[in-house]
Amino acid sequence: MQDQKIENLLNLALDATAEERERSLELDVGYEPAERTWELIVKYSGSLEAVRALGASVTELLNEYAVILIEESQIDRLSEIPEIEYIEKPKRLFFQVAAGRAASCIFPLQSESTEDRGNDREGTGRSNLKGRGVLVAVLDSGIAYESRDFRHEDGSTRILNLWDQTIPGNPPKGYGRGTEYTKVQIDEALRLQNPEERRQRIPSSDFSGHGTPVAAIAAGNGGGRGTAYAGVAPESDLLVVKLGNARQEGFPRTTELMMGLNYVVEKALEYRRPVAVNLSFGNTYGAHDGNSLLERFIDDLSNYWKSVICVGSGNEGNSAGHTAVQLETGRSQEVQFAVSAGEPVLNVQIWKNYTDEIEIVLESPSGQRAGPIQERLGTQRLTLDGTEILLYYGKPSPYSTNQEIYLDFLSANAYVADGIWKIYLIPRKLVLGTVAFWLPSQAVLNRETAFLFPRQNTTLTIPSTAQRVITVGAYDARTLSYADFSGRGSVSQLVRAEETTAIGGWKPDLCAPGVGVVTLASAGIYREFSGTSFATPFVTGSAALLMEWGIVRGNDPFLYGEKVKAYLRRGAKALPEMERVPDNREGFGRLCLEGSLPG
Repeated sequence: MQDQKIENLLNLALDATAEERERSLELDVGYEPAERTWELIVKYSGSLEAVRALGASVTELLNEYAVILIEESQIDRLSEIPEIEYIEKPKRLFFQVAAGRAASCIFPLQSESTEDRGNDREGTGRSNLKGRGVLVAVLDSGIAYESRDFRHEDGSTRILNLWDQTIPGNPPKGYGRGTEYTKVQIDEALRLQNPEERRQRIPSSDFSGHGTPVAAIAAGNGGGRGTAYAGVAPESDLLVVKLGNARQEGFPRTTELMMGLNYVVEKALEYRRPVAVNLSFGNTYGAHDGNSLLERFIDDLSNYWKSVICVGSGNEGNSAGHTAVQLETGRSQEVQFAVSAGEPVLNVQIWKNYTDEIEIVLESPSGQRAGPIQERLGTQRLTLDGTEILLYYGKPSPYSTNQEIYLDFLSANAYVADGIWKIYLIPRKLVLGTVAFWLPSQAVLNRETAFLFPRQNTTLTIPSTAQRVITVGAYDARTLSYADFSGRGSVSQLVRAEETTAIGGWKPDLCAPGVGVVTLASAGIYREFSGTSFATPFVTGSAALLMEWGIVRGNDPFLYGEKVKAYLRRGAKALPEMERVPDNREGFGRLCLEGSLPG
């Protein structure tokens, strides 16, 4: 298809055969072959009644976004509806796995001072901050809800709502999937002595073991083991969303994230309480400029109610999955990437500014060539070394000046041809000349599949690239050194300091402990974790403490959103290796909550 109201990747997926979709990493995400339906993200204005008239199932989100389920045969008619502004397919999200409170200057704010003992616990002072009156929302792989780390002293749960999107039956009002469990239902299950009966009552589990440690760092209370294993906001209440439908690949989708975010912010408004939201996952698909519908939705949602959204910068910093070149007039350049033996599928994204005109030649490991591939909107098919390549040369979207050339490598045999592939870029007209490349997340590739001359800059995963979120990198608190796996921002930030300060565009915003963090793994079991997944909840919990001090205690009723980000940036401490602040690796420095709270 060549419909410019539809994103490039969805156009390519609709042009692909059923076999090509099935073999691709990305093209089949969102498609249900048995029903021949697509789950899609739309931006719209006005009413969606015309969409419902097509027989589509609609989940309306805030600020005129929606997730719809529609028959493939109706997508052309969907695009013709004037109220529909833009359509995207979902993408996979990957969980970012790879002595924190003391290193983050949190302990001094949690001790009980003489002033607090003499007055009520919710005094206006800077001490005894535990997250009371604030909600911590964790959108992840689920939670070990029975653990004492997420209960009050009387044994009742601190989880106000648990929406498990993978268990069909009783979804939240306004949503069409999963089952919502309330605090009352969870408490009833916890009173059952037989674990099997408890699991029959509330069958939600954290099978991957990712969401539980994330929640424990942000808001666990140590499970009766004192403060040694306690999280940052141990007396906050929790909203939990287990993302994803039960499906073979096991990864949640961006559509499920958007619905989960919408749900927790609406719940916070219902409870009339501020909320700190934790997102510890991401993907590499996109221009990394903050302009996909997912990123724009998160930015729009950040303006709704009293919320703070914290997102990990990802673990792609040293994965060799990104590179970039600066083209010069009259001189072609080549980009090389290695494909390891046994790689079943692969894709490469090429992003450039639309003002530049280039031709592309693709060379396989055996030396076979295809091209020059000229700029022509739509799908093109190539075959080299027994590997089929679907190529889509797109146009800019209504939200971005960037242009995408997408290459999907699909083996006609078992695997993509291994060896060194080359992409030659031949300039025809240059204005800016910068061309960027991304491979899929390291989580789905063999380690040896990588660019030969990678760039570690601009390796943030999406949606940590959204402007209004707090983007969190990782460092090693034991050595006070940057964690090499942590995703980095753009070096252009350092060059255009005046411009970047004006738009507030520094990424990441700060870093937190993300190497060897000891926390709850499952009910009663603690172990070490590393990755930006486990750095992010330190910042999420810290945001909850700031909102407790500001909103709950009445010191600053406007302490949410960008104001929390500004306070956290101001209190951050530079790592010893940093030459300047801010830096595209650690942002404004390492988290230091004591310095972030006004005196």
